Amino acid sequence: MGGTDTILQVTDLSKTFKLSAKQQRLENTSEKLRRAVDRLSFTVRKSEIYGLLGPNGAGKTTTLRMLATLIRPDSGDALVDGYSVVHEPQQVRSRIGFLTSELKLEEFFTPSYLFDFFARLHNVDPALAAAHKQRLFERFGIGEFSEVKVASLSTGMKQKASLAISIVHDPAIIIFDEPTNGLDVLTARVVTDYLAELRDAGKTIVLSTHIFSLAERLCDSVGIIVGGQMSVSGTLDEVRAGKDLEDRFFDLYQQQAGEAA
Repeated sequence: MGGTDTILQVTDLSKTFKLSAKQQRLENTSEKLRRAVDRLSFTVRKSEIYGLLGPNGAGKTTTLRMLATLIRPDSGDALVDGYSVVHEPQQVRSRIGFLTSELKLEEFFTPSYLFDFFARLHNVDPALAAAHKQRLFERFGIGEFSEVKVASLSTGMKQKASLAISIVHDPAIIIFDEPTNGLDVLTARVVTDYLAELRDAGKTIVLSTHIFSLAERLCDSVGIIVGGQMSVSGTLDEVRAGKDLEDRFFDLYQQQAGEAA
């Protein structure tokens, strides 16, 4: 169980999806169901960056979508700042920001318009929203592009605008799925530096990544997911156990594969 500084408590989360006939053919399987997340449990402390690590298909994105209340778990629950993702999703949504490269901004509108729209949606005081927009747009260099339609922005600028808009309501917990996916080196550095700044300002960050060097540079605690299950979770030093994260992951992957054989 989590301590007094725990802000996120995940307990036995599970999620299963149906496989389409096309997926069955592509994967050469007769199985009709795929368990993406299997009894996953972990805790996240306040004001830390927690990284979910694992290969593509490990269940990271599914886990974060359940935490963000975008999909409902089949079983288990998670308490976000004391509120249940199953029973109190609206309270959870007001306390988190969620960003994934698969969720796109509406390309017809401008970053300025979208920021104001989501500020109103979250009932942010207009004066506070205006000041927050100015700070974030200056921080990410969005200002000169604020009235340019999203469709005309570069990939990096779209990502920075998405980041600013995802935290329009100044949430306590920020959930990022592969925050540097598809970004050039300079934009990725801007994003990761800002995540560290948010942590230092007291925010809690939960992110997924398959880039082990990013986790070692940025995360305070990590969990390694293999096949939808948590293989190990703890502080960075605890999980590394004398090895770098990539070597530690392969040890766990081979161990689990051997147990499943």
